[in-house]
Amino acid sequence: MPHRRSLLAAALVLAAPGAARAASSREKKAVGGLTFMQLPAVNATVRHANGRRGILTVEAGLDIPDPRLRERAQASLPRLRAAWAQMLQTYATGLPPGSPPNPDTVSREMQRETDRVLGRPGARLLLGTVMVN
Repeated sequence: MPHRRSLLAAALVLAAPGAARAASSREKKAVGGLTFMQLPAVNATVRHANGRRGILTVEAGLDIPDPRLRERAQASLPRLRAAWAQMLQTYATGLPPGSPPNPDTVSREMQRETDRVLGRPGARLLLGTVMVN
């Protein structure tokens, strides 16, 4: 009987980290809200003032209150990322070497691409980071 108790105790100890991770992921989702989708970063190549290449990185998310549109956005994520990457590369190509990106322009153009890919407005693009490295 003591052997069974020690096995049960060991199983509980091993299961605790998984339960903690599941609880923390629920907490993280609650912080972002149920309508928020965090998106992977999108990159484009830029030229620095010294002529070397750099990377323009944009991190963003979508706030989509409509559940049907959120499902559509989830299913269209590869198309959204492709549209954003193409738009961002076109924008970065037009930047003078060494110039900082304009977050307002990036946001406006990414929002336009979002609405185009999803077929209607309703998903609000929220910029997190716009940086050049």
